[in-house]
Amino acid sequence: MRKSRWLIVLFIVASLAGGLTFAQRRYYGDRAGVPKWEPDKEFSKDVFTFVRIRYSSRYGGGGYGRGRGHRGRGGGGWTTDYPDSDLNFSYRLQQLTSMEVDPNGLVLELTDERLFDYPFIYIVEPGDLAFSEEEVKALRRYLLNGGFLMVDDFWGEDEWYNFYYEIKRVFPDREPIPLDYTEPIFHRPFELKDRPQIPSIGYALGGRSYGVTWERQDAREVHYKALYDDKGRIMAIICHNTDLGDGWEREGENEWYFHEFSEKSAYPLGINIVFYAMTH
Repeated sequence: MRKSRWLIVLFIVASLAGGLTFAQRRYYGDRAGVPKWEPDKEFSKDVFTFVRIRYSSRYGGGGYGRGRGHRGRGGGGWTTDYPDSDLNFSYRLQQLTSMEVDPNGLVLELTDERLFDYPFIYIVEPGDLAFSEEEVKALRRYLLNGGFLMVDDFWGEDEWYNFYYEIKRVFPDREPIPLDYTEPIFHRPFELKDRPQIPSIGYALGGRSYGVTWERQDAREVHYKALYDDKGRIMAIICHNTDLGDGWEREGENEWYFHEFSEKSAYPLGINIVFYAMTH
């Protein structure tokens, strides 16, 4: 990475039970009611930025347009849950940890020369993504040079096979390895009871009476997989048949959903993933 790993590896975490509260927000302005803050100027070069990757979709979903969400902005693909999930997660990361966090986040393409300034990137809904040759090379170089990728929110076998095809172009010699529950990423700094399946809010509310947390029949089982470098470091975590991003985006819409999925799983696991990325 061009920017050195953070000087601050101390990662003090507040109690989740005492730190998170449900609050319905009024959706106004570009921040959708998410509070804004100023990072400490003393640590201006050590601020965590949530970087979302903009990509092309095989079937045109999402394109380079606006995000999808409860405010009716159309789209899909890389724009799913944008910008609310990014803003909410950045706010909670700032609130619950000692990290200095950029309140705005950033959208980049894999070929952007600034990519190597940021150690964490996020790809959502990769079920129909299509990398260019330049993006394949850039992502391989980024990950092998210490970068970390989180992949989220894709469901079923067809979407898995599309993503698998594309990630094998990046790493023909590596396989995504299932993450066992014993892996530290499920236990540090927050202890998760299991590998959670987080549905989008509509499926969660629809399946509440039946205990259904999957979004289609061929996605009943949640999968967390990883790509490792030659030193055993996780370069990418792949969250399949689950949707952490909706747990972040929709936190202020329904109190049951907030407590059942945002508070219990989406935020703790998201913070654990960032903690791993920034300390390995």
